[in-house]
Amino acid sequence: MRCALLAIGASLTLASCTDRDASNGGPTSSAQTVVLYTSADDVFVREVVASFEAETGIDVQLVGDTEATKTTGLVSRILAEREAPRCDVWWSSEPMGTLLLDESGVLEPGGMGGLAGADWPAELVGGASPDGATWIGFAERGRVIAYSADRVETPPTTFDALTRPEWSGRAGMARPQFGTTRGHMALLHARWGGDLFEAWLQAMKNNGIRLYDGNARVVRAIYEGEIDIGLTDTDDVWVAIANGWPIGMTYETPDPEARFPSLGATTIPNTVAIVGGGPNPDHARRLAGYLISPHVERLLAESESKNIPVDPALRQTFAQLLPDPSAAEPAPRPDYADAAGHVSEAMDRCERVLISP
Repeated sequence: MRCALLAIGASLTLASCTDRDASNGGPTSSAQTVVLYTSADDVFVREVVASFEAETGIDVQLVGDTEATKTTGLVSRILAEREAPRCDVWWSSEPMGTLLLDESGVLEPGGMGGLAGADWPAELVGGASPDGATWIGFAERGRVIAYSADRVETPPTTFDALTRPEWSGRAGMARPQFGTTRGHMALLHARWGGDLFEAWLQAMKNNGIRLYDGNARVVRAIYEGEIDIGLTDTDDVWVAIANGWPIGMTYETPDPEARFPSLGATTIPNTVAIVGGGPNPDHARRLAGYLISPHVERLLAESESKNIPVDPALRQTFAQLLPDPSAAEPAPRPDYADAAGHVSEAMDRCERVLISP
């Protein structure tokens, strides 16, 4: 898996990063400063950061990514800065970039150890270090099929259904090289194997799938009538609904016997890690612990993004955000670490089928 992940990092570009902090174009350091690189949506990051700064008096300097190149630009930047790290804390909107950084050895070994409670799900506490947790997952979003509530009476609920003729020219998704779509494609590749995954890509291309610069753009395309359905994240749909747009969403439903089998709802966690050798290690651990705290999970659950808390008590409080609130047992989370080993081949197949002329 390490070789496959490192190959991804080598292919990423630095040009997508957007600094929003120091006047010299990059983060600076002082006794009361911590530097946060994040691919999470700016409007929600700002609320969390303001709360942390008010509580601690520590100034957070932000470096973010663009919507079109979510996560990948900042992952590449952290890798490029490994000899002289400028980032203290990495807050990713998905796990695949974090797994790449961990495999590449740039995260603090065991840096997140002891920050999650004993009842935190084991699959969301990970890392290559024998010294404890290197990264922690929190504040999940779901991968869903969004649809126009005005134009679609019965939306598809499986990936097999997306390939049917009635959706020809009516479906879209974000470009697969970036963000949660990239991770989702790796999960499908891990689930189906390469040949079946490529067959699904070809079926989607034959059915006229449209590609957009980010998940939010997919939802806007539905609202504007360019498409009727699209793969996206729950937070983008919740924001659209808050804006008054007639957008609905449905989680994937199990259909293990279909040509392209569905196993049920897919959730994607945010992840937090401390970068090894960063300029402000003491403040880094304080910020990292704050980001996975119940306070922040509540902020994100109550925000327009409506992230699903991981904290067990909060998860019960916000049960209405779960894929199936009435289920006796929650659907198992995907094996993110296994899927990370499929990213490179999944992206090769996406490039060959969906992107190349």
